[in-house]
Amino acid sequence: MKLYFWILTILITALSCEHDNKEGYAYIGGEVVSPKNNIVFITHADKIIDTVRLDKNNRFIYKFDNLKPGLYSFSLQSSEGLEYQTVLLEPNDSILFRLNTLDFDESLVYTGIGAKKNNYFIDEFLKNENEVKKIFKLCQLTPEAYEKHVDSIKYNKDKNLEDFKDKNKTSELFNSIARANIDFNYYYNKEIYPFVHYGDKAEILKDLPKNFYAFRQQINYSDDNLKDNYIYKSFLKYSLSNLALSSHFEHSQGDNFNWMSSCYNLDRLNLIDSLVTNNTLKNELLFKFTMNFLTRNNSETTNKKIIASYLSKSSSNENNEEIKLFANSLSKLKKGTSIPNVKVINLYNSNENAINSLINSPTVIFFWSHKFYNHFKESHNKINELKLKYPEVKFISINIDNYDTQKWKTIIETNKILNKDEYKFQNPSESTKALAIWHMTKTILVDKDQKIVNSNTNIFERNFEEQLLGLINK
Repeated sequence: MKLYFWILTILITALSCEHDNKEGYAYIGGEVVSPKNNIVFITHADKIIDTVRLDKNNRFIYKFDNLKPGLYSFSLQSSEGLEYQTVLLEPNDSILFRLNTLDFDESLVYTGIGAKKNNYFIDEFLKNENEVKKIFKLCQLTPEAYEKHVDSIKYNKDKNLEDFKDKNKTSELFNSIARANIDFNYYYNKEIYPFVHYGDKAEILKDLPKNFYAFRQQINYSDDNLKDNYIYKSFLKYSLSNLALSSHFEHSQGDNFNWMSSCYNLDRLNLIDSLVTNNTLKNELLFKFTMNFLTRNNSETTNKKIIASYLSKSSSNENNEEIKLFANSLSKLKKGTSIPNVKVINLYNSNENAINSLINSPTVIFFWSHKFYNHFKESHNKINELKLKYPEVKFISINIDNYDTQKWKTIIETNKILNKDEYKFQNPSESTKALAIWHMTKTILVDKDQKIVNSNTNIFERNFEEQLLGLINK
């Protein structure tokens, strides 16, 4: 029966494409095994263009009118939160897929017109995922040995692409995307090497071979055709960070490098402004680097310098307003001030509480979202360890998702979380803004008098237990 459905659907959609318009239509559909809900999001250029509901058989079919050829994404809830995958759509494509949410990417298989190119992409995606741990281990090698290994990886990918093109008729769009994925993944591997190998030492760039970054001479740091490409944007972040180091070291001294140096971060914003001319890319990079700095820094004076530099360069009114609102919230979370009295709901008795009413001892407040499932599990495991070592500290866990209470309880119960201090925001949107939550790793330390000790820390920081001891002894 399932086979009949697939064959019939492919025939119908393919014929529909021919009948409607050979140049303007495409279809995508699928069957989802073990769905967590019945909603599929269709996305293009990081914007949701539509939502589709699964039918009673957990299937859907979606038609693109007046298709603009390019990369699209579909996303849905899995056992590990909201997951997505990218698909290349061109005119006349009728692509069907089948996946199991319990094993999202590994179970994904495409069939139909346009399937081969997308099966190639998903195979490359899985290979890249498997290579990540290997690459980080290779970073311990000398620059010359490391370069030899990543060159070999690139050679094999080049050969695989040429073999695929020999066996299949491919479009210029496919060729350009496949080529960019290989090249920029290789460039990315070169850019991360000094950060992993040298850490915070000043030798971070000095000991590299002279031609280690020769490829930069041919890089377009503002490629309009790649502005939505994840690999390209990942490369840009590391490459721009590396380039900023060179200018930073020209006017800095010392054996160690501080990533939170305002001087370095200002140098990086200046570099983005000078090298990236595409406004979409420039605004995104400026915003993310600025927000990353603000979420990790506790000096209001330094924050003002970074924000002033950011606002002088960004042309996104929406991003600018978000930065201003975020900075305003941070200013209200200074050390020694009272934590904003947002409302939370207890998991076990459903009581609504003002958060201050829960604090009568040294307290750690941490946050989680089902969208970041690994962090959810790892943070609770870490807290369980800390609770045993520091019984005098209260650990409050707050879910920030805008889910109904039953879904929240199911997530906790399914994962066998036993923390009695599990809460969710009554109003997630207002509360996340009031507490300046942007990274899920954000943690707030509050003393027994309900005064903030640190509003910008992280339970996974190396010195977090030192911070706990300081909180206890305050």
